[in-house]
This record gives sequence, C-alpha cells and structure tokens, in this order.
Amino acid sequence: MGDEMQAIRRYRDYNSYLRGLFGCRVQKISVDAGLSCPNRDGAIGTGGCGYCNERGSGTGAAQQGLSIREQLERGRTSLARRYRARKFIAYFQSYSNTYGSLTVLQALYQEALGVADVVGLSIGTRPDCVADEVLDYLAELSRDYLIWLEYGLQSAHDATLARINRGHTVSAFADAVQRTRSRNLPICAHVILGLPGESRRDMMATARFLATQEIQGVKIHLLYIVRGTMMERWYQAGLLRCLEAEEYPSLVAEFLTCLPAEMVIQRLTGDPHPAELVAPKWALAKQQNLKAIHDYMDRHGLYQGKHVRPADAF
Repeated sequence: MGDEMQAIRRYRDYNSYLRGLFGCRVQKISVDAGLSCPNRDGAIGTGGCGYCNERGSGTGAAQQGLSIREQLERGRTSLARRYRARKFIAYFQSYSNTYGSLTVLQALYQEALGVADVVGLSIGTRPDCVADEVLDYLAELSRDYLIWLEYGLQSAHDATLARINRGHTVSAFADAVQRTRSRNLPICAHVILGLPGESRRDMMATARFLATQEIQGVKIHLLYIVRGTMMERWYQAGLLRCLEAEEYPSLVAEFLTCLPAEMVIQRLTGDPHPAELVAPKWALAKQQNLKAIHDYMDRHGLYQGKHVRPADAF
C-alpha cells in the first residue's frame, strides 16, 4: 500500500485509473492464446527480437492445453484471494495477439469476455500486425467493455530497432497509433530502458517522442537478459552491459517527467522469470526497485509531466 500511495503522488498509476473507472480493485490476468509472431514464423523474420526467447513473455499455458476460460478462472480465484479484486482484465500477453484471422481472434476475445467478472481486454501485440478489420471489431467491443491495445515500441530510434532485430520501424508504430485512435481505442506503448547502444539522451528522446503521440498509457521495462536469446550471446561475449541498480531509478524518474501527466503508467520495471534470468540479478527485487524509484522522485521533487513543454504534447 505504501508504494501505491507514493505512486499516486508522483505519477498516474494503473491501479488508481482502474479503480476510478470501476469503483473497486481490478486486476489483470495474463493469458496465453497460443498465437505466434511474424518475427518468428518467417513472415518478417525467424529469430525473434533480440531480448525475446521462445516463451515470448508467455506463461506456457496454451502448450499445457489450458483454454482461455480455464486460465482466467484460475487467475480470478488466485487474484481475488490475494488482492481482494472484484473485476478483471484479460491480458493477452504472449507473442502477438492480433496476429491471426479475424475469426480466430473473435473466438479468443469472446471466450475471455464470457468469463464472469471480466470487464475488458488488454491486447499485447506489434504495431505492424494489426489489421483494420481487427481494429473495427475491437471498436465494436469497446462499446460494452474496456479495450486497450498494447503496442511494443521499445525505442523511438530506428537504428536501435534494427540493432535488436525488432522487425519494424518507428513509423509503423505511428501508423498503428493513428489507425487505432481513429477508432477511439486507448493505447499503451511498451518501451525498454537500457537497450544496447542507447545513451540516457536517447532514452529521453523516446519519452519525448511518446509525448507527441496520441497514446493513453506507457509501460516502462528494464532490459534484462534471459536464456536462449540473441542478447544472452552478446552478454556472454562481453558485448552488452546491463544497467546497474543505482542507475535505473534516475532513468525512470526522468523518463516520467517527460510524459504528459494524463498518461496512465502501467509498469515501471519488468518481471523476469527467475529460472531464465541471466542478468542483472537485481531485476528480481521488484518491490525494492519500485521503492528506489519512488524515493528518488521524492528526494528530487520529480513528478510525471514536470518537464513536458506545451509543444511536446499531442
């Protein structure tokens, strides 16, 4: 609770946003729809992004044969007990969750929305694989449910995107934002701090770019190295340096000062799987890292939007 209260003072946190909409505690439940990714199946590439392994940030539930409904019902029971949550968002997290035929996607989304107390969807995907017909369908759903699109940008620098084998450009993200917002669907952009070759100045340029885009939320991730990735090979060869624990709070704090105050901050760091994490080991200390960010902002009088200039905002 203490971390949450600090978050409310310094930035617009996701839990408070959801409580304001629904009047109760709302929790996301991660689901694995068993979909793929165009950067793995050959449509764009086969190696995936440099930081992503075969799990694709997923739970592996689809490979275990669990349906969307089963995953959500298990998560609902656990999260209701742990957080006293009363409503839930189905978070399609693994791989690219608009990457499929409209018929397949409709069935997946409808299955999730048919589970008791699920009030919306949060759909993680790439900005280069969301078709207009899918956006049209999601716009229809948004009349009755809360629907968010989560687009992985990671960096606002094309050179970085090429370096990490992302497989799309910044312009693809801007195009997806325009098409999504034309249907009045809210967007959360994912970014990673500490990508290879990027300076603090580069990272803050990404924040300022986001401030010019018509997006409603941001997730900030720490670059951590997991097994079975291109970046693990770079790290083991001494070609990649991870951020130190002492660096990260100031980077996140400054990043937040560049974002408009109305954006919803859905995440400040990542959640690596302990068995897969290579480095940095301090990434596992999530609550300690969050406290360090909040403390840094308090000590330096920083808050979301402090350094946003009127010309920056969309």
